[in-house]
Amino acid sequence: MSNLANQWVLITGASSGFGAAAAQAFGAQGCNLLLGARRVPQLEKAANLARQAGAPSAHFRALDVAQTSSVEAFVDWVRTLTPRVDVLINNAGGAHGLDTVAEGRDEDWEAMVQSNLLGLVRVTRAALPLMVNHPGGTIINVGSTAGHTAYEGGSVYCACKAGELQVSRSLRLELCGTGLRVVSLDPGLAETEFSLVRFKNDAARAHRVYEGMTPLSAEDIAETMVWVASRPAHVCIDELLIKPTDQAAMHKVFRRNQAPA
Repeated sequence: MSNLANQWVLITGASSGFGAAAAQAFGAQGCNLLLGARRVPQLEKAANLARQAGAPSAHFRALDVAQTSSVEAFVDWVRTLTPRVDVLINNAGGAHGLDTVAEGRDEDWEAMVQSNLLGLVRVTRAALPLMVNHPGGTIINVGSTAGHTAYEGGSVYCACKAGELQVSRSLRLELCGTGLRVVSLDPGLAETEFSLVRFKNDAARAHRVYEGMTPLSAEDIAETMVWVASRPAHVCIDELLIKPTDQAAMHKVFRRNQAPA
């Protein structure tokens, strides 16, 4: 296990969910944090919690990965703080709606493509110059089981996460010889704000996604991120599919105390 203390970790989508949990988990390892998200008040809270967990520094700034100008301004700001990034966590993303292709809306599709796919490559492109001269660094791209198995109503989200997986594979080929590792971390059902966002703040519908089963938590995923980033420099965890024990497959979830159909 490599020591992560004093490494610089850049996390997108750090205002909540996996990103905020990752800030605390890497902070507890003594890492310096560079946190970005659109919701600045929540971002400030995540930074404060990371400092309480042990981060020597936790810097934050507004970041919209759907805008190239925002990404470039964010990385220019990073350069004023550090000449290097050791760990890049491309976490920003999410699902919008659960509509069929026949009923889907352009604004939902475009939001998913911009955040989950184009945002990932924008941030990576901008941050790579701060990483390529430092072997042993890690790029962690947050994917999903949806990138492996399609489901009804998930066409564009599934396509975006399948795209994330292929971007990760291409990037690993492109960076071969630099000493950088590229990881695709693909969770199954995890209870964060994900379903609340997907269902437009319909809390009752979001709750039903996890009803009767024990989902993954944001902390489970953050702990896994720390593990993959702390492997010895010659070890790359290429792809990691992680699901709750109650979820055997996309459509196979064990739920307790459910009334018979």
